[in-house]
Amino acid sequence: MKLRFKHQKFQADAAKAVVDVFAGQPYLTPSYMMDKGYQGKTMEGQEYSQMSTMDEEDFTGWSNHKIVPELNDRLILEHIQKIQRENQIEPSSKLEGRYNLTIEMETGVGKTYTYIKTMYELNHAYGWSKFIVVVPSIAIREGVYKSFQVTQEHFAEEYGKKIRFFIYNSARLTEIDRFASDNSINVMIINSQAFNARGKDARRIYMKLDEFRSRRPIDIIAKTNPIVIIDEPQSVEGKKTKENLKQFNPLMTLRYSATHKRDSIYNMVYQLDAMEAYNKRLVKKIAVKGISESGTTATESYVYLESINLSKAAPTATIQFDYKGANSIRKITKTVEEGYNLYDNSGNMEEYKEGFVISRIDGRDDSVEFINGIKIYAGDVIGKVSEDQLRRIQIRETILSHIQRERELFYKGIKVLSLFFIDEVAKYKQYDDAGQPINGIYADIFEEEYNDIINNLQIKIGEDDYLRYLSSIPVHKTHAGYFSIDKKGKMINSKVLRKKTTTDDVDAYDLIMKNKELLLDRNPEKSPVRFIFSHSALREGWDNPNVFQICTLKQSSSEVRKRQEVGRGLRLCVNQDGERMDTNVLGNDVHSVNILTVIASESYDSFAKGLQSEIAEAVADRPHAVTAELFIGKVIEDEQGNEQVITSDMAHAIYYDLIMSRYVDRKGNLTDKYYGDKANGEIKVAEEVADSVNSVIQIIDSVYNSRSMCPENARSNNIELHLDENKLAMPEFKALWSKINSKTAYVVDFDTEELICKAIDSLDRKLRVSKIYFKVETGVLNEIKSKEALADGSGFLKEKAENYGRTVSVSSRVKYDLIGKLVDETNLTRKAIVRILQGIQPSVFNQFKDNPEEFIIKAAALINDEKATAIIEHITYNVTDDRYGTEVFTDPTIKGRLGVNAMKANKHLYDHIIYDSTNEQEFAEELDISQDVAVYVKLPDGFYISTPVGRYNPDWAIAFYEGTVKHIYFVAETKGSMNSMQLRLIEESKIHCAREHFKAISNGEVVYDVVDGYKSLLDIVTR
Repeated sequence: MKLRFKHQKFQADAAKAVVDVFAGQPYLTPSYMMDKGYQGKTMEGQEYSQMSTMDEEDFTGWSNHKIVPELNDRLILEHIQKIQRENQIEPSSKLEGRYNLTIEMETGVGKTYTYIKTMYELNHAYGWSKFIVVVPSIAIREGVYKSFQVTQEHFAEEYGKKIRFFIYNSARLTEIDRFASDNSINVMIINSQAFNARGKDARRIYMKLDEFRSRRPIDIIAKTNPIVIIDEPQSVEGKKTKENLKQFNPLMTLRYSATHKRDSIYNMVYQLDAMEAYNKRLVKKIAVKGISESGTTATESYVYLESINLSKAAPTATIQFDYKGANSIRKITKTVEEGYNLYDNSGNMEEYKEGFVISRIDGRDDSVEFINGIKIYAGDVIGKVSEDQLRRIQIRETILSHIQRERELFYKGIKVLSLFFIDEVAKYKQYDDAGQPINGIYADIFEEEYNDIINNLQIKIGEDDYLRYLSSIPVHKTHAGYFSIDKKGKMINSKVLRKKTTTDDVDAYDLIMKNKELLLDRNPEKSPVRFIFSHSALREGWDNPNVFQICTLKQSSSEVRKRQEVGRGLRLCVNQDGERMDTNVLGNDVHSVNILTVIASESYDSFAKGLQSEIAEAVADRPHAVTAELFIGKVIEDEQGNEQVITSDMAHAIYYDLIMSRYVDRKGNLTDKYYGDKANGEIKVAEEVADSVNSVIQIIDSVYNSRSMCPENARSNNIELHLDENKLAMPEFKALWSKINSKTAYVVDFDTEELICKAIDSLDRKLRVSKIYFKVETGVLNEIKSKEALADGSGFLKEKAENYGRTVSVSSRVKYDLIGKLVDETNLTRKAIVRILQGIQPSVFNQFKDNPEEFIIKAAALINDEKATAIIEHITYNVTDDRYGTEVFTDPTIKGRLGVNAMKANKHLYDHIIYDSTNEQEFAEELDISQDVAVYVKLPDGFYISTPVGRYNPDWAIAFYEGTVKHIYFVAETKGSMNSMQLRLIEESKIHCAREHFKAISNGEVVYDVVDGYKSLLDIVTR
């Protein structure tokens, strides 16, 4: 199996942010004569450097060309500030050295992929080809090397060339000569200890070495003027490292991390932090299964409440308790109902004699109450609990979560892995006197609990293949240990240096890296391993995308961060074809499939609070409250792509309006009304910025929201939707389904001549490019209000501002391929672009020389707008022979929380319904009690219509009883607001395409429309 990589916009944006800093730098590949070094010694022992004329060895070196003088510091700072404004980053006031750029990327989104792509883009744009990747540890070094290996073919397909990469090794110095003399893209990966440590071997990079012809390796490297990329700079850049890095003579330094130190940000050009990655569904959703010891004051009787089980029948509970057998006391697990007596069913154990009869099982708060008044919640354990028993519960809960997720994803072709971190190898694997491996205590517990769960598994109809899969894997083969190995092949504990929490054991990482793709293979003969035990010190530098459960079988210590604990499982999973299960494949289902469950050794509240505080710390730069100052100076864009900067007056108007609409409370926190209206598409903003509502929402959403970052309680989604087979067989539903399940293909046949004319008209009317000019502002410091006012410069009062009359024209030495750039941005032919540029007014075209970069960006955006409109206006749908089957309803596992986002339903195709907003809830309630409605379904994401602007998933399909309404079959899109100005352009385009699709497949028998509630639905179907 090979991992398949995709082009993702955020990774391309991060690469573009770096490339655009140096816009105007020409494509240059300078060469030089390398230092040949001494060739040997004479008989007298003297060194000589004369080379024979027959020697064909080429000593031509290739270096990165320096930044051209035209790109002075002022111009580069302007580029950086422009990029920062586009990416909603606080603009830098100065250059932090020449040149230090910071890129923040959350764990699991492909940081290494991004900087490899950036290397290719810098090479493509400017010819730069020498790169050094500096990493903090051997663990990360091995992970980076593996990433270069697995992405090599992917990037070669895109760019037509391969990177030559190697790990620096002071014993293999010929690699350095090749690094300098090879004219392709070359990357040296080096861990900071190789040039920082004090040992003799570490200093070899600075020494004249006989085997390197009396040259210093550092000199040969420095001559290439490399671009230095620092991976995890917060772990690399001490004072000593910063000094030593100067000896590499870097052209620039790029810093990539998810957790930069706040005092070492430098010039940040791109930011994808934890909150944005999570909200954009670029990483897995985090769920936590907490375990609480909560009964030592009330009782010594052991009871563990595993789960509450809800269905159409009365709720049941799965509990674990002590049982007295013939020979010993053991713990058993039973699914029980109200009235269950633990004393009678435990072999009459005295500890359960006093009132341990279940009086109530409550699905609303996941609790069980006994007649003695003791009440416990899912995940609670009461009574005496030993360390081993707590670990047993964790292991059992991990297996339960694993089986549940595996059943959900089995028929999607996704292998599920679970990861246990332990602190001592002996607890997993031991060796007898003969040196033969035997199970440690955790391996024994695992096998006992696994067998118990599998033997009591209730297999559903249609799960025969899954049952065969389970039966084909013996328990002793489904778990494996990934640890350091000694010379005799025995597993040993990893060595952890003082003041560290991770290890540099190469052999353990090598084992993990080599088996990464093998572990993803679901063939039980090739890869039966589904549960991995590893040393807690091996937490850094590697991950596997299909880790869905993480369980740390040790006490979490203060130095081990919870973000580090979950980091190994955040990456989105892949299927058996190596395809990433992201929004392109799953749409809104990304976080239904990609859920990382942490089985904690503490309560849910405790773990969630700790994780949230760490995330809040990581996104500390985000504003924590909505204020007028949040908006001042931000750039917003209207529906036509015109930009404007928010003034102080506009900012206060926006803020006042948010308060009046009850979107913000008196502390500046966003309210439930804001999130409700946002979900319904009903956000209203101040009149001054009403045409830029999406930009304003984007600024508001930059405020840190602890609720959106709260990990899900893995026990909270206590409702799983079950398909009602009787409703599926109803004549009304069968008729509805037969009329809407046809698939279509679209064609677009627009007139290029018409597009050219419309593009010319749009550019003439709307293209306005700002000129570059010098601005001199004068101000005075009247009073010092606070330390903060001094720090941010707000203490100064501006008195006047004056622009120098002469604008700054771009240097003629910096060449721009205007036509080529517009072809790249619009995908139109060169001929079409030339005709558009020839057709626009001379005064409009002449703006190009004032500000080429902005001219290209704005012109491309306007042309693309006209292109999108032309596509939508000229789209036609044709019915194909393909149809959706009913598996779109049976395949997905849909879960929710009763009373939070789920409710019971009578006329829905499923027994419950999951709603996304109060508007959807009210709509469903009306459908459910309507005497006119026969059956309805909230359509799953697997049912979609293809459009030129992405997949479109309608909300509802409704069948009315014949004779009650004029239009029996209806497909609805529910929107909180019917004002088309508030529907985004893309949403409008998708809705237009849906109308054309349903026209094509139903001959008018199926009505499709957008409604804001049941009343507007009735108005349409009855007229």
